[in-house]
Amino acid sequence: MALDSMEEIFDKARTEQKPFWQVVRDTDVEERQVTAEASFEKMRAAWRAMLESVDTYRAERRSVSGLVGGDAQKMWDYAARAESFCGPYLQEVIATALCVAESNACMNRIVAAPTAGSCGVLPAVLVPLFRRGSVDERQIVQALYVAAGIGAVIGYRASISGAAGGCQAEIGSAAAMAAGALTALRGGTAEQIGHAVAMALKNLMGLVCDPVAGLVEIPCVKRNVIGAVDAVSAADMALAGIESRVPVDQVIDCMGDVGRRLPVEFRETALGGLAATPFGQSVRERLEKTRQTTAGAAE
Repeated sequence: MALDSMEEIFDKARTEQKPFWQVVRDTDVEERQVTAEASFEKMRAAWRAMLESVDTYRAERRSVSGLVGGDAQKMWDYAARAESFCGPYLQEVIATALCVAESNACMNRIVAAPTAGSCGVLPAVLVPLFRRGSVDERQIVQALYVAAGIGAVIGYRASISGAAGGCQAEIGSAAAMAAGALTALRGGTAEQIGHAVAMALKNLMGLVCDPVAGLVEIPCVKRNVIGAVDAVSAADMALAGIESRVPVDQVIDCMGDVGRRLPVEFRETALGGLAATPFGQSVRERLEKTRQTTAGAAE
């Protein structure tokens, strides 16, 4: 999607007297040469797939390594006992982020938003609102347009790839998209959306990508929780009138620069960070032995 900057979206929203989401929708319509209805239906299909990724969660499923699965159910059970420090909404956010990220690790259907590794962040903040009737489907789809526009700008100016820019480019971008979507849902202005995006990105600036054994499992799943909670706090700050002193496009550019400067060990290579810990190495060695045994048996 050809959106070069957040400022471009702000300008179009002002001059054309359109909400943020409609600027993004109209850009999609123009680029793909489809009707507004067709564009909306495509985004609605993405939303329904997000819902499905939550509804089809099964606590007994385990990932390739056997180390991921079941934690979302633990969180839901814990919340049901009223022991959580969080309020009802935030505890649902945490459980839903785990649920969708675990579904990805267990090779189930998810929506990359913007990537598979960060797929749990957007559903985590949106599904609980929808389930409790705080927003309807049309509002959710409009919020997804806001998220898509933010992701498009980040992808153009920086990166949404962990291999190119570290986990800040995946979880950080997802958090920014979710923060903007939440701000829009509460009637925030285009400028407030921008402040939410900037604050969410700044909070995760420099986050490395260090998947244990090269799998999108550890620490990826739990980082979806952090991204979702980051999004909620950034949205609330923006809606309270708190502003990012650094303009949002400059924050995005800075994230891209930080990502390019990260050593290769911290960009999805599984050569540094948590992947290089004794635990991380033991997982890699165990899985490698399993692969060799399987290959030998096949021969």
